[in-house]
Amino acid sequence: MTTQAELVRRVAIERDRAAFAELFQLFAPRVNAWLRKRGASAGQAEEVTQDVLLFVWHKAEKFDPSRASVGTWIYTIARNKHVDRIRRERRPEAEPEEMPTTPSRPPDADRVAHVAARDRRLREALSTLPEDQAVILRRNYYEDTPQRQIAADLDLPVGTVKSRTRLAFKRLREALEHEITLS
Repeated sequence: MTTQAELVRRVAIERDRAAFAELFQLFAPRVNAWLRKRGASAGQAEEVTQDVLLFVWHKAEKFDPSRASVGTWIYTIARNKHVDRIRRERRPEAEPEEMPTTPSRPPDADRVAHVAARDRRLREALSTLPEDQAVILRRNYYEDTPQRQIAADLDLPVGTVKSRTRLAFKRLREALEHEITLS
């Protein structure tokens, strides 16, 4: 009998469609039901389930049997994907008809200059960060990727991602301390 970990290994190394089909048959109904229990509609559960298993297909090499079982890994992916979906739904994109057609009062030139200078100094400060910290900040704040997902993608413990985020903020705060006192 083939273990679940062996199926994931075959997907990762050999791109084995039969192994993936077994994983899909085993986990798709379970993940779907699990998502439904957590309040997802049938359509939402189906979409997230598809996203989860697509992630398994594309990122099977990220699975580490020493860190978790296949089920734990897949349910963690499902939880993260579900949380991401909820966050996106809470921040819907503005519809074109909701967008203002005429701008409100033009911004004050001094304010525009101040914001541009502050943004430039922030970019400069970001460029001084070690790459491992800068990558995490960009993914977390510019791409809105949750820390757990960053940890999974970079194959790092979540605590490491959080520590690097704290260290990066400390460095930025020190670099911009003069800015804060002037503003």
